[in-house]
Amino acid sequence: MSAQSDNWIDIAALDAVPQRGARLIKTAHGCVAVFRTGIDEVYALDNACPHKNGPLADGIVHGKAVTCPLHNWVISLETGAAQGADTGQVATYPAKVVDGRIQIDASLLTHRGVA
Repeated sequence: MSAQSDNWIDIAALDAVPQRGARLIKTAHGCVAVFRTGIDEVYALDNACPHKNGPLADGIVHGKAVTCPLHNWVISLETGAAQGADTGQVATYPAKVVDGRIQIDASLLTHRGVA
């Protein structure tokens, strides 16, 4: 395993986010929705749906997507893009699991507007 980059911040234990679930994580750089798939992949996105700013962390995770709880928009966890006939996109942030801990690359967080 490679050495940890100075830009990666430890945010939570993998077990703190349920499989097929999400958590809103508050960091020094702002809030990010962190998602865990059924096969323990992790993704980090802005928490606001591009449609009406619905809280994506409260949505339903299925496969590599999350469905917004407000109006059922489906957002790709990999790209942040709305799927189907819907259009729009949310920012994504590199995330990984190291020794059972979720880490996010903070370098991109610092370049965004803090919500």
